[in-house]
Amino acid sequence: MPRSGRSDERGPRREPGAGSVVQGAEGRRETASARDRLTELEGLLGYAFRDRRLLEESLTHRSLLNEIQQAGCRDNERLEFLGDAVLGLVIAEWLMQAYPEEREGELTRLRSALVKEKKLAEVAGGLKLGEFLYLGKGEERMEGRRKPSILADAFEAVVGAIYLDGGLDGVRDFLRRTFGTSLREAAGNHHLLSDAKTRLQELMLALFRKSPVYEVAEERGPDHAKTFVIRLCLNDRTLASGSGRSKKEAEQDAAERLLKHLEKNPLGLL
Repeated sequence: MPRSGRSDERGPRREPGAGSVVQGAEGRRETASARDRLTELEGLLGYAFRDRRLLEESLTHRSLLNEIQQAGCRDNERLEFLGDAVLGLVIAEWLMQAYPEEREGELTRLRSALVKEKKLAEVAGGLKLGEFLYLGKGEERMEGRRKPSILADAFEAVVGAIYLDGGLDGVRDFLRRTFGTSLREAAGNHHLLSDAKTRLQELMLALFRKSPVYEVAEERGPDHAKTFVIRLCLNDRTLASGSGRSKKEAEQDAAERLLKHLEKNPLGLL
């Protein structure tokens, strides 16, 4: 797979050093082995970092730092914050080009569908990103490598790391490879991707003359990276639940889950 980065020269690439999580986490990894693992991940990402410390940081979950108390190390939440913004920008740019006649509201719904937690976790899974995360023992025991929220956050952190290392061109190339299929699906089915809530609303009104009610069941995570869990109810009966990084995303997820259930069991509401 081709591996890209910015073409300008900025000196030799810095390898993990004494202050890095890769070398310092309880001494479990030799530096050479850590380099091999990072090289393997770069191959999967299709991007070669000049500053591998950015890649390391993007893979470091806060649960590890809570355990090792290592000075100078940072978790991936800052890069996740940056990557969220950069990802939204690049996806918005592509949608503007793909749908020159669409109005702002439809473009916003399309972008939300493409960058929701479930979709990002799927893309991260395809890259085997979970296998390379640095987790604390407790999160490891709770199968953190498979949690959609952790995978989605790590994917955004990697996007942020690529942006700092290779600029917008590096991010565009990376996302073109990793999001190409999703964008093609959106081009053919954007009316379905964008508005599960509206379709469910119409169905509920036709069957019961009532609208579904969405209730917040749980909020998890820090303020800048919350995960919301939503219950979808009708007549005080919970029909489905969904999760997402915003209440709207979680509501869409709950609506999508119920619609998929009804495709398999059309009488499931009766």
